[in-house]
Amino acid sequence: MESSLPPAEELVLVDRELARLDAHRAQLLLRRDWLLRVLRPQTQARAPVAWGPPGGPPAPGASWPAPPAPRPEATPHSTQNVLLTLGGALLTVAALVFTLVSWGSMGIGGRAVVLAVVTSAALLAPVGLLRRGLAATAEAVAALGLVLTVLDAYAVQRVALPETGFAAYAAGASVALAAAWAAYGSALRGLRIPWPAAVAVAQPAPLLAVWALDGGLVTFVWAALVTAAVDLVPALRAGLPASVRAAAAAGAGLLGGWALATGLVVSSYAPGRAAAPLLAVALVLLYLATRHAPAALAAATAAGVAVLAASGGLLRQVVPADWAVPGYALCAVLLAAVALRAGIRAGRAVRHGLAAAGAGVLALTGLWALPPVVAGLLGPLARTGDVWSGTHATPVLTGFPATAPVVPLLAAGALTFVPRLWARCAALGCGWALLTALPVSLELPYAASVTLRLATAAAGLALGAGVVRAARRSPVVGWLAYGCGLASAVGAVAPALDVRGATFAVLGVLAVLFAGVAVRADGARRLVGAGAAVVTVAGLVCAGAAAAQTGLAVAGLLLLAVPAGTAGLGAWLGRRSGLGLPGVMVEATGAGVGLCGLAAASARPELLALGLALGGTVAAATALRPARRPLASWAAAALFVSATWVRLALWEVTAPEAYALPPAALALVVGVVRRRRDPETSSGVAYGPGLTAALVPSLCAAWADPSWVRPLLLGLAALTVTLLGARFRLRAPLLLGGVVLVLNGLHELAPYVVQVVGALPRWLPPALAGGLLLAVGATYEQRLRDARRLRDRLGRMR
Repeated sequence: MESSLPPAEELVLVDRELARLDAHRAQLLLRRDWLLRVLRPQTQARAPVAWGPPGGPPAPGASWPAPPAPRPEATPHSTQNVLLTLGGALLTVAALVFTLVSWGSMGIGGRAVVLAVVTSAALLAPVGLLRRGLAATAEAVAALGLVLTVLDAYAVQRVALPETGFAAYAAGASVALAAAWAAYGSALRGLRIPWPAAVAVAQPAPLLAVWALDGGLVTFVWAALVTAAVDLVPALRAGLPASVRAAAAAGAGLLGGWALATGLVVSSYAPGRAAAPLLAVALVLLYLATRHAPAALAAATAAGVAVLAASGGLLRQVVPADWAVPGYALCAVLLAAVALRAGIRAGRAVRHGLAAAGAGVLALTGLWALPPVVAGLLGPLARTGDVWSGTHATPVLTGFPATAPVVPLLAAGALTFVPRLWARCAALGCGWALLTALPVSLELPYAASVTLRLATAAAGLALGAGVVRAARRSPVVGWLAYGCGLASAVGAVAPALDVRGATFAVLGVLAVLFAGVAVRADGARRLVGAGAAVVTVAGLVCAGAAAAQTGLAVAGLLLLAVPAGTAGLGAWLGRRSGLGLPGVMVEATGAGVGLCGLAAASARPELLALGLALGGTVAAATALRPARRPLASWAAAALFVSATWVRLALWEVTAPEAYALPPAALALVVGVVRRRRDPETSSGVAYGPGLTAALVPSLCAAWADPSWVRPLLLGLAALTVTLLGARFRLRAPLLLGGVVLVLNGLHELAPYVVQVVGALPRWLPPALAGGLLLAVGATYEQRLRDARRLRDRLGRMR
């Protein structure tokens, strides 16, 4: 198919036509949907119309399809169940009302006859219903009959046996009803409800019997346990109906759980009496765990808890009170070890359940041992004595049992044998908790307490630095040990402040440890070690200043030795391969220490000026290194300028030029050097800061100065800068000098301008402004050309 149009243009036309057709088709489909909605209520045939479906109009004589019938929202089976359930419930309510409310309106004979007739009819009706195949209706009527038998039992007690105790009669009635319902279910095998109902009604019989015999709480536990054990037989038997097994399983779960919970409560105050029932509960649970796989893990865990409660309770009776909780911890460790290591052949779920019970009980005992750990970690920070007072700070939290560290010791020992990462981390944490709690729990002497804390810090830092292979292989273990070491280091410094010698000893040891970590570790741990080493050295400097009684300001001045040393150390580390980042951390930490020293020296301004000058010298020396030059040069300039300003303030100099000209001169020198090294640098970047610092403060002062000397000198300086900018074709000096020169001249003319304006009529300034606007508008195009030429000239300047 040939066309005279180029292919690209023809493609555009085809796309447009297709889009138009699509839009028309969409309109037709909307019209068709509207027509269908109009015609849907009508069921008679229609003649064909022009508006048809997308495939074309319907054939002549054809009719529109009838609308689909609405789908039912409920199935017949569900409707039947709802109706039968509601009917049975209403009949049950009616029977209860008749028995409990309307009982007194009939004689004993009439009451007996009514209940007997209704119950017999309800129990016999399912026979005929089952023959007719109405099983659901038979189930509903049978349920009503079973409820009526309960009412019959109540009626018999009220009429024939009013003197019988409630518990005894209820126990007997429960057994009788269970037997009767079971026989009824055996006679009518087509019914499903009698057998599970018989199982359910038999559950409270043993407990009611114990109640009738005035048994104690332990006897109730035994009764519930025996009932739960009996329930397990039908619950685990595969040949029984599912409803019977479910009823038996529910009874076993409820009664067994109640027996376990009650046994644990009794064990808390009478462990000897609760030991046997708890062990029996554990045996039943283990039997369930070995026979029923879905419940194996939960049953084994509950069995482990029962065993630990029984064994720990028996052990608690023969040990002192402080050893009671460690006794439970020991039992938990032994149970977990037996479950995981002794080769129990009851299945993986059983072993894991017993191990989980041991781990859970061990964690609970760990909560009991946690307060000494917190006191050992945070107690030294809550000081009650002065620094270097010679009297040791009184611990805020005291009175912990000496046996508390036994729990983390047992936990650490048990976790050591578990080949998992989480176990290694947990064992490390337990070991650190043990060492942290020992000074508080054992109330160690001052020297032993500080030494133990320092040793704990050393061990944690050594592990974090990768001395042990496990810490090198696992970053998680390394970081955990590192964090424990840092926490113990803080805990060692705090009590060391009580004695002067201890302060120097602890800080010195920590400085060596952190330096070793910075050398031995890698990654972020190396950086943290480097920074901590610098902070520790700063602490030694402060301690030395305090020992020399130099005062706060002199101590701050002495702290400037730290950034001076770190600058040299950082330069040395930067030249060594792989130590660049630690060098940066060392220098950054040293700079922070230097700022703290300057803040301390601010108490004496003369020492602050000296400190700023010393800091500027260190920064200037650091700026000799190309890698540090951009930041260090600006820091040096800022420090030198600050030192000059502090000194001028001490000399009571108020002229702004004395403060502004030194940094301006320094900035101009830097600009000249930069322009020589890079001729492409613009004059605004090179000279703008220096000229601004030199001219703007004097301009502000000149406007408030009534004397003529400062404006004259400022005008001469601005004129000189402007001429230099014009001579060398530099934009920044030309603009800055010209603006300052104009503003300074306006300042000189300001009084006269004020006088003239005051003498003129009020209408004259608006008239002059209007005339100026007219003149500018008349020559607007020429002014634009002049402005462009001026901009171009300035743009050609540097």
